[in-house]
Amino acid sequence: MAYKHTFETKKILGIGLLILVLIISTTFAFGHSGKHSDKFTQLQALQKATKLFDQLVTKGKLDQSWETGLENVAISKRQNKGKDEVLVSFQRKEGDPKTVFIYFNSDGNYAGSNFTGE
Repeated sequence: MAYKHTFETKKILGIGLLILVLIISTTFAFGHSGKHSDKFTQLQALQKATKLFDQLVTKGKLDQSWETGLENVAISKRQNKGKDEVLVSFQRKEGDPKTVFIYFNSDGNYAGSNFTGE
């Protein structure tokens, strides 16, 4: 049993490290260019989406396989009905559905989430 606990702990630490690397790399990739912008950034979207994602797992709305089997986190921009949105997707290694999508409007307000990406 101790080995399983250690393995699960390493998985959780690995996921935490992945998220930290994404946050740091996003900071460098989308860092300030000398101008201050009040626009909602992809880094802010990642931070808000990660918090919401963790809450969904903690509350049981997403089962533990979403956290222990997390494979990829992606951030992108899209147009929805003529308005800009930031989309954060969390993809797990196994299970159906495989990806959960979380949307924010250009002001940083939560705009919805689903498993289809539409």
